[in-house]
Amino acid sequence: MKKVIFGLFLFVSTQIFAQNMTPEQEVIKLSRDKWQWMADKKADTLANLFHEKSVFVHMGGSWGKDQEVNVIRGGGIHYKKADIHEVSVNIIGNTAILLNRITLLAVVGGNEVTNPFMVTEVYLKEHNGWKLGSLSFTRLLSPGQ
Repeated sequence: MKKVIFGLFLFVSTQIFAQNMTPEQEVIKLSRDKWQWMADKKADTLANLFHEKSVFVHMGGSWGKDQEVNVIRGGGIHYKKADIHEVSVNIIGNTAILLNRITLLAVVGGNEVTNPFMVTEVYLKEHNGWKLGSLSFTRLLSPGQ
């Protein structure tokens, strides 16, 4: 019950705050919040953000919403910290395409790793807000690219 109340509170407060933001600012804020929720392993909060048909592309494979939530919940991947170096967003109709150039500190299979990535996030605007439809990691050759 606490999770439902917290989720409702989070949704309402996000909607109130978002009323004063441009769509681009909303998506950028949501993306930054997502990285923090991933670091904090807030699997239920992320499950609410992820669209039912969402897809996730990693260095080791690709899968859907349920597997991504379970990987986060179970610690298969712990996204410890995403240092965001650049962010851009393009809105096309009800779709937002966000690019993040990040350095990601993560624990994968029990090993701590740091990698430079360009991360593509696709958000879909629905009646109740933005939903993450796709998250894809592209490893960069060097952090400055």
